Amino acid sequence: MRRALFLLPLALTMGGCVSTAASIVKAPFQVAGKAVDWTTTSQEESDRNYGRKMRKAEAREGKERRDWERECRRHPDDCRAYDGYRAGRD
Repeated sequence: MRRALFLLPLALTMGGCVSTAASIVKAPFQVAGKAVDWTTTSQEESDRNYGRKMRKAEAREGKERRDWERECRRHPDDCRAYDGYRAGRD
């Protein structure tokens, strides 16, 4: 009976050791997974970056077209078809 009373607290404290050991074993795999996540680009991230690039290109095209139209209004005799920057045609 004495032995059982002595082993009971020992068994309760060993539970924490098991979870700590499991954490130590899993740590390298978790670190490797994070490294892969940081070095690769997800599809969502790629789509977001492409959308940002296209919005900037379209803004640039809009600005150049407005400038071209303004110059055409000022000098209608020199006006030709727009042949400037077009978004998506890099």
